[in-house]
Amino acid sequence: MIPESIGSLYTHIENTVATIEFGHPASNSFPSELLVRLEKAFDELSNDESAHVIILKSEGDRAFCAGASFDELITIDNLKEGKKFFSGFANVINAMRTCKKPIIGRIQGKTVGGGVGLAAACDYCLASESASIKLSELTIGIGPFVIEPAVSRKIGLAAFEALAWDASQWKNAYWAKEKGLYSRVFETVAELDKEVQMFAERLAKYNPKAIQQMKETLWKGTDHWSELLIKRAEISGELVLSEFTKKALEKFKK
Repeated sequence: MIPESIGSLYTHIENTVATIEFGHPASNSFPSELLVRLEKAFDELSNDESAHVIILKSEGDRAFCAGASFDELITIDNLKEGKKFFSGFANVINAMRTCKKPIIGRIQGKTVGGGVGLAAACDYCLASESASIKLSELTIGIGPFVIEPAVSRKIGLAAFEALAWDASQWKNAYWAKEKGLYSRVFETVAELDKEVQMFAERLAKYNPKAIQQMKETLWKGTDHWSELLIKRAEISGELVLSEFTKKALEKFKK
């Protein structure tokens, strides 16, 4: 566990099913340090033979993830800090991509920006009816550049464009399922949790070598993301310093 001021992150393994649960008082958003811890958790579980499958979930029954920490975003005042800040989700997505174990996303509520990227980087997502999504980055003068490859890979470029350009509008969970982000949608969080656990337990019983080969096959052609996502982070890091974005952030804060 890490200090409450920067959120929390727990990892637990039971009967070869690993669970990573993150949380933050601000709608489960991510400050940089919490992203570093999440990246490390995926790297460690990737090489842990006692874990065959990973469930990614957030605390509570409301928002799944509000993206990057707004409080930290508004403090950025140079390009180095900006690139480092936006590299947080880049590093996590790459850790999820290269993780040897399949990752099941448990998306119980609304998710924004980087949170949509996390869902897209999961190998299989189950969601509740409350799990609406939005890419709001353009509204504050930046863009969903870092997460675009992961989201476009999952739902296609046209659906990504529908999210990115219409940055103020939510798309509901059934839209996300239709586009391929979610595999199944459940009416309640209780039903979601039951199915997530049952699915994880089934998957954990399959041949680990076959599972690893399947994951490598499905992520083929993404090796260049190690460099690409960091370059995208630099784009956002530069934009966040613009006068437009500074004014938008100040207005949003008020």
